[in-house]
Amino acid sequence: MTRSVDALFRPFTLNGLQLPNRIVMAPMTRWHSPEGVPGADVAAYYRRRAENDCGLIITEGTTVDHPVASYSVRVPNFHGAALPAWRNVVEQVHDAGGKIMPQLWHVGVSRRPAMDYPNKHLPSVSPSGLFLPEKSPVAPPATQAEIRAVIDAFASAARAARELGFDGVAIHGAHGYLFDQFFWAPINRRDDEYGGDLIGRTRFAVETLQAIRREVGADFPILFRISQWKEQDYTAKLARSPQELGELLQILATAGVDAFDCSQRRYWEPEFPDSSLNLAGWAKQLTGKATMTVGSVGLSKELVTRGSEALGQRAEVANLDPLLERLEAGEFDLVAVGRAMLADPEWPKKVREQRFDELRPFTPQALENLF
Repeated sequence: MTRSVDALFRPFTLNGLQLPNRIVMAPMTRWHSPEGVPGADVAAYYRRRAENDCGLIITEGTTVDHPVASYSVRVPNFHGAALPAWRNVVEQVHDAGGKIMPQLWHVGVSRRPAMDYPNKHLPSVSPSGLFLPEKSPVAPPATQAEIRAVIDAFASAARAARELGFDGVAIHGAHGYLFDQFFWAPINRRDDEYGGDLIGRTRFAVETLQAIRREVGADFPILFRISQWKEQDYTAKLARSPQELGELLQILATAGVDAFDCSQRRYWEPEFPDSSLNLAGWAKQLTGKATMTVGSVGLSKELVTRGSEALGQRAEVANLDPLLERLEAGEFDLVAVGRAMLADPEWPKKVREQRFDELRPFTPQALENLF
């Protein structure tokens, strides 16, 4: 590396939340919460990252209080018996000097029969009951009453987050999960106010964001994760041009988003032709909102999220100069680190102290010693 790492360690303020640096722990599902309740080992897992100079932690996806929100009984809930456990997580992270937000999640129609999800007797909720990528019908379209119930569940979860002492909330609107299913025209074929044109396809997210904002107030940060790709279709494009992307993001920004978590598989890839800007760069330029980049930061190989190779590929440590150059230029504001911080909880501290030769590659074996 030849560039200074100072850009990563400048403070940043997000809707009143003061972050000591620009490094964020990306949300990563770990399937380590039996019956949906995170234990002391999960609290220790997050605390280790806070102790090592991670500026903000975004938890793994946590499911809202809706009977078909989850796709595994090992994924943490954010309601009921799980809430006291999350209070312990917050206290542990704060005691270590860190900041933390829960990522709130509803998987929609992304449940599969082979998965160990709760309430298997109930059909999944989605705009039109179609599953990616083959767009085959697997459930009836969501009723408006079901949509309102999900909106209420997100609002209740956000209120609980503030009451528990979290520093903000992050909403998962990407990767083919429920909000993304409504955004995407090929699988949202509704003919009511929640489908049709862009205004209709974003209405569910807009009403959810507005309901969350009413519950948490104006001074509580809300992040919203977006992506072009889906876990079931890496080539999918939610927006084919900067104009289309801007129209979508501005609707969400107006509804209450403070920052966009812009998920790419490789942060260095341009999002559209004729510009080097990545997805986070375009989102910042188009909305004026803060943005966070994510996608193989610090590693040489992207994540594979499906099939036998999922999380099974070794990735070497990568030079951070290209990332630092973009951050110094103001292309985005925050940097989410995923697998590199799974492999090495000391990643932020080692980077700050320029101990680059001590950074660890990501290996499947790294996942065996997380808890």
